[in-house]
Amino acid sequence: MEKILTSFRAKQLLVGFVPTMGALHQGHLALVEKALAHNDKVVVSVFVNPTQFDNPEDLKKYPRTLNEDLALLKDLSVDIIVYAPTVEDMYKGNTISEKFDFDGLEFEMEGRFRNGHFDGVGTIVKRLFEIIKPDSAYFGEKDFQQLQIIKKLVEKHDLPVTIVGCPIYRETSGLAMSSRNTRLKPAYKKAVPFIYKTLKTAKIKFGTKSANKVTEWVESQFAKQPLLKLEYFIIADEATLKTVKRKLNKKTYRAFIAVYADDIRLIDNIALN
Repeated sequence: MEKILTSFRAKQLLVGFVPTMGALHQGHLALVEKALAHNDKVVVSVFVNPTQFDNPEDLKKYPRTLNEDLALLKDLSVDIIVYAPTVEDMYKGNTISEKFDFDGLEFEMEGRFRNGHFDGVGTIVKRLFEIIKPDSAYFGEKDFQQLQIIKKLVEKHDLPVTIVGCPIYRETSGLAMSSRNTRLKPAYKKAVPFIYKTLKTAKIKFGTKSANKVTEWVESQFAKQPLLKLEYFIIADEATLKTVKRKLNKKTYRAFIAVYADDIRLIDNIALN
């Protein structure tokens, strides 16, 4: 990888980077297309990172489809380089996370429910940035908290990379695209569009109602859904990710949600203003 990248640098080519855990879908490809539009070459990493899973069962079941991923990327462009390291390559036999301070961003939402998750994310993204040294890196807004944490990682460790956030890519039903969606059983597949539908209504309600009232309404809607279990719905300040107590002018707010469909955990979010 480093040899290839050295040859790109010698030719002064711009290098974009899209880190993935594989099982690629149209959402990933949209990130890669955006990276291709702004760079001469694009590196796509495919690596299921063990240190960001707090649930060993989830890690075991995570889809791994490297051959299909390679075929999709090959069809997209000749300017894509795929980097698919092993756990040994990345961790050298010591599969534990570094500890990070993301100024409190890591303790909100996902951080409350997934122990050590963002230390795992920070560890692997920092390592990949050090190897690839991209000019810019592309992340989807579905993992909005992760996007904010990566920006904080770059700022605090003074890494010379521009972070580009890209809009959520959705299935025709409105469900945010995720590699986990392929594991949904038919009845759950039918039920899950309710997540985005509820987010859109919550956005409208937030125009006239308090954050508390909107949260109560969302919770009551999910209580009527036999197949979907709401883990959390939180309205937060986009910059700090702290839960909103009272709406203030000039603040940007976003609603975040995590839902279980059977044993599959789905997350989504929507900008509110």
